[in-house]
Amino acid sequence: MLTLNGLPKRNCGGISRRELLQIGGAGLFGLSLPKLFAAQSSSAAGLSGLGGGRAKSVIFLHLFGGPSQLETFDLKPDAPREIRGPFRPIASQTPDLLMCEHLEKLAGISKKFCVVRTMSHPYNDHSGAGHYIQTGKRWHVPVGGGFSATPQDWPSMGSVVEHLSQQSPGGMERDMPSYAVLPNRLGRLQAQGQYIRPGEYAGWLGTGYNPVTTRIDKRDKEDNPYWRACTDAELNFQLEGLEPLVPVSRIRQRFSLLDQFEAMRTRLDAGDADALDRHRRRALALIASDRMGAALDLRREPDRMRDRYGRHLFGQSCLMARRFVEAGTRFVTVHYDCPDGYSWDSHRNSDDVKKHLLPTFDQACSALLMDLEERGLLHETLVVAVGEMGRTPVATANWGRGHWSTCFPALIAGAGIRGGIVYGKTDAKAEYPQEKTMTPEDLAKTIYMALGVDPEMFLTDRQGRPVPLVESGKAVQELFG
Repeated sequence: MLTLNGLPKRNCGGISRRELLQIGGAGLFGLSLPKLFAAQSSSAAGLSGLGGGRAKSVIFLHLFGGPSQLETFDLKPDAPREIRGPFRPIASQTPDLLMCEHLEKLAGISKKFCVVRTMSHPYNDHSGAGHYIQTGKRWHVPVGGGFSATPQDWPSMGSVVEHLSQQSPGGMERDMPSYAVLPNRLGRLQAQGQYIRPGEYAGWLGTGYNPVTTRIDKRDKEDNPYWRACTDAELNFQLEGLEPLVPVSRIRQRFSLLDQFEAMRTRLDAGDADALDRHRRRALALIASDRMGAALDLRREPDRMRDRYGRHLFGQSCLMARRFVEAGTRFVTVHYDCPDGYSWDSHRNSDDVKKHLLPTFDQACSALLMDLEERGLLHETLVVAVGEMGRTPVATANWGRGHWSTCFPALIAGAGIRGGIVYGKTDAKAEYPQEKTMTPEDLAKTIYMALGVDPEMFLTDRQGRPVPLVESGKAVQELFG
């Protein structure tokens, strides 16, 4: 039997986080119900709905820390030695696209994707830039003013998709989330999880539109599961929340959650009860979902497919993203995080870039694109791989590079994207865009357009005012064939 215990600490919706967590303890796979429903909701004004675009789903590969443009997709072999980098350029299937020698698999299939060389923005800070690239909106916290998400943050693209999905007919009863984050919330494996990095959450839109987030632990303080083979016991992709206490069969038979929700209603004011009414349907649909359980079970994949992606955490997370999309999730973010505090943020040297980062990304991203194509899913799945910034053109003596947000690359594929092309041109040092600059606003509008969401639509904020989904920029139509 589930129990509810009230605590004095309450959130802005009038119901305590602890109470909701205790309800969530009965969910399958440790599902955290505060991620799935909230005591607040917001309505959308001018909704275009979700669907009708080329993409049924988006897989957003977030390479947190900032991969170097000069060590990935914008090599400059004719630049001075201190700029051009330590890695050899190799030809790709795409005319005029030299790629890093450690991206050999991707170079061999470059006809399947577009490289944008001219991503650019002025927010030269990891947390703020991570918020910017996932939302299309500059973070309200100034550079250096904070590291963690706030309730005032702009909603992520995935949260907007979840919001629109829940607003659509039958959306609250869908048995797969419309938005998921893998393998952890951003920042969870770094510095004992003290950074709750902004960008992936619903912010002022309401916590009911936060992602369903999995959880993978590391072995110890020094471990980096992105760089080693992980066991099946580690790769259980537990949903973030409490451990499972009650099997789904008992929830289905006895509906004890519903009974307790009804009892709780008397402790809520009218506004809270109305919101809970909507979101409890969403929560029950997910915790009782056979499709959710099946999607989370990587052991159902053949060993050859597991090996193809790589048994490291990034590879298996990309495979899990494909499984979620195949099961019906509309937006999946896969974070390539920095458990060691550096990773793609390669200030010190390029050793880890060479030995770990590029090879694991090359293996997993190429496997994902080929797997989607072979399953007939690439034409309806938009794949975006991008960091939140790039690196300084002038390197240190050990080939480390600092933050550089004014010029960095993105890989975009699927859902009608023209493969085998390069968008944008940079200067001789890969320092600044020269032609066709793409901002985070442009990227967000392009992704929304691909999904069939009107990039010019308005949402209603907490004060009841209509606000543009993305304030500026344009959808880049010429990326599509």
